[in-house]
Amino acid sequence: MKGKTYFALATLGALHTANGYRPLFTRGRGTVASFSFGLVASELPLPTIATQAAATALVARRGALRSPAGKLGAVVTAASWAGLVGLHLEARRAGDHLEDALVEGLGADYRERIVEPKRPEAGEPPPRFQRAFRSLRGRRRYRTTKDVPYGEFGMRNQLDIWRRADLPSDGKAPVLIQIHGGAWVMGSKDAQALPLMSHLAERGWVCVAINYRLSPRSTWPDHIVDVKRAIAWVKDHIAEYGGDPDFVVLTGGSAGGHLSALAALTPNDPGYQPGFEEADTAVQGAVPFYGVYDWINRDGTGSADLRVLLEKRVFKASLDEDPETWDKASPMSRIRPDAPPIFLLHGTSDALVPVAQARSFANMLRAVSTSTVAYAELPLAEHAFEAFDSVRSDHAVAAVERFLGVLYGDHLAQASTTDEEAELEAVPGGP
Repeated sequence: MKGKTYFALATLGALHTANGYRPLFTRGRGTVASFSFGLVASELPLPTIATQAAATALVARRGALRSPAGKLGAVVTAASWAGLVGLHLEARRAGDHLEDALVEGLGADYRERIVEPKRPEAGEPPPRFQRAFRSLRGRRRYRTTKDVPYGEFGMRNQLDIWRRADLPSDGKAPVLIQIHGGAWVMGSKDAQALPLMSHLAERGWVCVAINYRLSPRSTWPDHIVDVKRAIAWVKDHIAEYGGDPDFVVLTGGSAGGHLSALAALTPNDPGYQPGFEEADTAVQGAVPFYGVYDWINRDGTGSADLRVLLEKRVFKASLDEDPETWDKASPMSRIRPDAPPIFLLHGTSDALVPVAQARSFANMLRAVSTSTVAYAELPLAEHAFEAFDSVRSDHAVAAVERFLGVLYGDHLAQASTTDEEAELEAVPGGP
């Protein structure tokens, strides 16, 4: 390899690193590439350095670094590696940002309210190098039931259940429903939120990963109708798998973040429950990751490409033709005082969904909701930052567990108070 060729490759590597700090494209055809390469740089910076170092050693043996262009390429590569180290250090600081968000949303003493579900002792956590494969082990170990039908639309109405085989038999484990992303047109229950579900299942939770109908074959609101139907199924059947139907929370990323937020803010909405209007679809909390919270771009914080996607493939009708339906599909339009507690997570380097929209949604929620609203804005994190095991993903998973532990503790405390009041009322002469 000649020195000029190596210099060109080193320059591409530097652009790759720079894209991890700030996406080179946030609209148009380059957006997906910017997201994909940015995710690798921001979540796997040290493996990226190792790969590039091996390639550099190889070309050095062939004399590519002897020419002026090759030497300049080596300088560029070294600077790029320094930038990747910076990305790694920022990922390690994610825990501090997440803790600050939880303290702001829940209070400085929030850890005292955390209650963990009953489970056999988990023992010491595995070493870091083993945790890198936690998702694969978790899927093999805890995905105990696959492809359970919850509706009539074949594989798109199937769900998987993740749980420990040795869960206590009292049927009271807290339940998490995971809603996958994929721009409402792709994705499945098999490939997202594996770190979170692996961790929570190990800690005694029951996790439910769902499929739902996708566009362009299906048209809005089929997607949210399926999510609601899955919630109703969980309420009716999850006790059979050790879960508590009275404590169900939602999570999801991207389109799944939109659907989890919308479902949480529209409990028992008959417009999204055709044929099962009487079913209970209220949930006790939601944790949307890098979600889309507004389909009408009311404050200019939305993606420039979103409207085209929605009109052509999801809605199949323009915003001008049906503004009311578009507006109702936006979580920003469904904010209510009795919203359940919500924990929003978003990265500042998100190339697909601007962080400004999550920030705006959090502020709107805080202005109206009487429940907890926690918002974590993670510097230099890309879209889908928690999709696989990484340093930042570890911190995010732990923070979500703490948030949900507070909600679970509050739920148990309230249930205990309600039971005590009922017992007093049953006593002759009681209040």
